[in-house]
Amino acid sequence: MFDIARRTAFGAVLLLLMPAAVWLSGWLWTPGGNPSFLLPLYWVTETVSQPWGILTTVILCGWFLWCLRFRLKAAIGLVLMISVALLVGQSAKTYIKGEVREPRPYVAWLGTDHQMNVEEFYGLKRKARSQQVKDVLGDNAQIPHWLNKSWQNDTGYAFPSGHTMFAATWALLGIGLLWRRKHYKTVTFLMVWAVVVMGSRLMLGMHWPRDLMASVGISWILVTLACWLTERYIGPLTPPPAENQEIAQRDGE
Repeated sequence: MFDIARRTAFGAVLLLLMPAAVWLSGWLWTPGGNPSFLLPLYWVTETVSQPWGILTTVILCGWFLWCLRFRLKAAIGLVLMISVALLVGQSAKTYIKGEVREPRPYVAWLGTDHQMNVEEFYGLKRKARSQQVKDVLGDNAQIPHWLNKSWQNDTGYAFPSGHTMFAATWALLGIGLLWRRKHYKTVTFLMVWAVVVMGSRLMLGMHWPRDLMASVGISWILVTLACWLTERYIGPLTPPPAENQEIAQRDGE
């Protein structure tokens, strides 16, 4: 348990560096960024949004199963464990959002620059909130059409970030489950992807740095527990002797 917690904690600290630096710098989101820079970030954030997040989950589950080489029964158990970690994280996110009720940066901006009543806005049903965002923005040249539509589809509260929790959970699962098998390229890819997802949430006006930091902390707790349960009840995270030769060949590449 301690070894798993130590590895995942190291990964969590790495994920926290970017939002912590942004928070300490005092940077605040403002509209009007370069669309050619923001659009790629939007597509990265879409890998977590529905329905693409489901495809991302299926692909990553398949890749993790291939990397771990578990037998069928253990593989089914691993998929269930990963799914539970993701679902518990998203459920916790939904509950906390309803309790904290923190406006998103773009909603706060609509309140100050467009005289929109933020409290009344969040008192509306989701469909009515989407319509109000559309009506308030109109043909605002500062906001690209695709970002306008994204805001209309994402009108909930800000704290914590569900997108960050999803991406951070996968990145930390990579460290917890795959690091001992030396799948360093996969772990590196997942960590970079998670950081870019987090950055996209800041740059698109969806979240504050503290939202991302809280989400990483929640993900770390869930992943540490999930990895420990995996090792205890499903299979060892250290590679079996038959796999050591393949790992040695991978190291020699």
